[in-house]
Amino acid sequence: MIKVKVRCRHCKGTDYAKKGFRKTQKRGKIQKYYCLSCSRYFTNDEGFYRMRNNEKIITMSLDMYLSNLSSRKMRNQLRRHLSTKISHVSILDWVRRYVMRVQKFVESKTAKLGGRVYADETEIDRQGNNDIFWCAVDWETRFINATLYSPNSQNVKDAVKFLQKVKESTETKFVQTDALRLYPRAIRKVFWGRGMRKLPIEHKVNNVAKTGKHNVRIETVFSKIKDRVDDFRGLKALWSAPILMAGIVLQHNFIEAHTTTGRIPCELAGIKVKCGVDRWMGLIKMSLC
Repeated sequence: MIKVKVRCRHCKGTDYAKKGFRKTQKRGKIQKYYCLSCSRYFTNDEGFYRMRNNEKIITMSLDMYLSNLSSRKMRNQLRRHLSTKISHVSILDWVRRYVMRVQKFVESKTAKLGGRVYADETEIDRQGNNDIFWCAVDWETRFINATLYSPNSQNVKDAVKFLQKVKESTETKFVQTDALRLYPRAIRKVFWGRGMRKLPIEHKVNNVAKTGKHNVRIETVFSKIKDRVDDFRGLKALWSAPILMAGIVLQHNFIEAHTTTGRIPCELAGIKVKCGVDRWMGLIKMSLC
């Protein structure tokens, strides 16, 4: 069980005494503390400070929403099975709040990747707009190591920005893409350097029109992503869409075991996070440590 260090919210002091409990309607009793440094009372922030609803309901909602349920379907499940009335807007707020918090935490972790990358881009429906989601998967670990969400159509500038993230994430040895014409140019801009006689990585182009074979290794990831976006009935606001897509990536990398390997991609990538059974709960608490 992950324990969050008790720290005064007013002066950040760590000298305290337990002083009873704060009674709440949905979260039960919460331990109160008296700070010996600033003589003020406080409750410790364990990731759910000032949240009205039980933390287990919050993390379950995150998990189910990012797995396969829309916010409205999740709302209905909570009403039917737990007799809990929660707005679908509240569920979306929870997802955005905790995805941003956990994303900041996991960005500090370094993944040990194999360097064989499969990259592609796909259209994401956002209120009738076809935004582009660029995504790369390290095949040895199945870890999504680079993404870029863009409201623009495919262009070299975005491709370069995306491939730069790929380069920074691992010692790239191999990149496979589809036959989109801008990829060779973008790859040269990112990976080519002065004095080089040849490209330092292998770039394999899979032209489905000629081979009849799809870029299966990345398409399996995209099919899962698109299924989840369809469950959301598309994305809405431009400011919110990248956060929700980041949540789907977190779900893939840190929460769910891959169907082929039977292991969570972050484990194969050497990122050791002891989250317990409720992995969202564990990640939220670890982000405070």
